Amino acid sequence: MSRILTSILMIGSIGYFAYRYRFRIINLLLASGWLRKLAVGSILSLPGVKNKMMQTVFGGPSDW
Repeated sequence: MSRILTSILMIGSIGYFAYRYRFRIINLLLASGWLRKLAVGSILSLPGVKNKMMQTVFGGPSDW
């Protein structure tokens, strides 16, 4: 029982600190060139994300 409670407490603590320092963690991860390329490539491969971003950046008809 105490092992399960300890596991839940540790996961909760890690989640709390990851949420609290999320922007520092993201900046640290995106400082690496290949991780940044991987993140941008994976986000742009999602359906609709690239089209919405291109419409926002370069203008054009807005459908929402």
